[in-house]
Amino acid sequence: MNLIGKSVTELRNLIKSKKVSKGEVWDFFVKRVEKYNKKLNAFLTIGEIKNLDNDGELAGVPVAIKDNFCTKGLRTTASSKVLDNFIPPYSATVVKKLEGAGSVILGKTNMDAWAHGSSTETSAYGSSKNPWDLSRTPGGSSGGSAVAVSAYLSPYAIGSETAGSIKQPAAWSGVIGLKPTYGRVSRYGLISMASSTDCPGPLTVSVEDAALILKVLAGKDEFDATTSQVEVKDYPKLMKEKRKFTIGISDEFLAGVDEDIKKAFFKVKSDLEKMGHRFKKVSLLSPEYSISVYTILQRAEVASNLSRFDGVRYGNTREFFGEEAKRRVMLGNYVLSYGYYDAYYKKAQKVRTLIVDDFKRAFKDVDLILTPTTPMTALKLGEWEKYPFFGEKMDVLNEPIAIAGLPAIDFPVGLDRKGLPIGLQLTGNYFKEDEVLNAAYQLEKETEFYQVIKKGFKKWR
Repeated sequence: MNLIGKSVTELRNLIKSKKVSKGEVWDFFVKRVEKYNKKLNAFLTIGEIKNLDNDGELAGVPVAIKDNFCTKGLRTTASSKVLDNFIPPYSATVVKKLEGAGSVILGKTNMDAWAHGSSTETSAYGSSKNPWDLSRTPGGSSGGSAVAVSAYLSPYAIGSETAGSIKQPAAWSGVIGLKPTYGRVSRYGLISMASSTDCPGPLTVSVEDAALILKVLAGKDEFDATTSQVEVKDYPKLMKEKRKFTIGISDEFLAGVDEDIKKAFFKVKSDLEKMGHRFKKVSLLSPEYSISVYTILQRAEVASNLSRFDGVRYGNTREFFGEEAKRRVMLGNYVLSYGYYDAYYKKAQKVRTLIVDDFKRAFKDVDLILTPTTPMTALKLGEWEKYPFFGEKMDVLNEPIAIAGLPAIDFPVGLDRKGLPIGLQLTGNYFKEDEVLNAAYQLEKETEFYQVIKKGFKKWR
């Protein structure tokens, strides 16, 4: 049976109806990884088939896991030579939940080292390649996960987002990326970059899959005090309810965006209006403010989190840190140092509160906010060196959302004049993932996301 492009939901149903076996599904994806991974460099480590007796919601469906989630007995590197031979003695809560639901770990995916970057080019194991154009970056830091789904080497993948690291590579690689509310999904076992914004989430080929995976992952975790006790909703069920939303548009989030992306944005706005949704202008702080805030806060947390990797407990010494990690640690220690803490870190926290309050005001008038995911489409490999603070500039439209801890979903809405995917995102209020998924699902049913995902699969048949 040809399984190309089958969603998680479709694969699960085929397995349950015994039209295909779990072993056949595993073999199909392993063969695709063997055939294409040398070109794409999506996977760093391949797993072993197991867990076949589990008949849970995801029984027999393979998953690609970003290599900063600990996987018991399976190498976890965070794409850094510091952890080149690190074999975790335990699994992240996200991994345990997926395995508990019957999913099988296909392998660990490439990423920017320590999640420091937006192109996967800081990986110690070489960059992943964009399936739409091998001369271009797939985005990052969850680049390998996005590539695995975009080229259908895996039916879904797990990434982590600190400020765009799920949605930005999803946009550049033409797939769906969901960032839940901060605290909706446990960070336990995720190698931390910035603990106050890190957020695990899925990359998928359908909105229904994103809803299903979120339902499996969400919930309070005794090992992560930042997880919320807010009730986990039945996202797949709520996603299919017929609902009409008031959707906000912010001129500040359209400033400086590529014209092809703007054109796609207004096409989607028109389509959503025809579906009965209402639009309203909202004024938000310029995303440019978030660059400074995010840079200061993230570097400070990086300096703190990387201090544990001293070569005693985890593997190689700090001399194996890459240049980007060293830069971030130095800047982080600087903004936390005596005499500069008040001038930089404390002030950044105050502006963070202003950004949070700004979104709270906006959500008094609208249910959702529609914005581009990125200011431009995928860049050529190596172009990141032209941009000071490259990651912050590529993630400028994601950083305010991450700083505020809001849920958002990216989805493809067309191709630019170079034939590269364009992504837009819907952002919702806290713990309103059901509304974000519902609106995205409606658009998917109406437009099939303009055939982008299907066109991507044709390149890798």
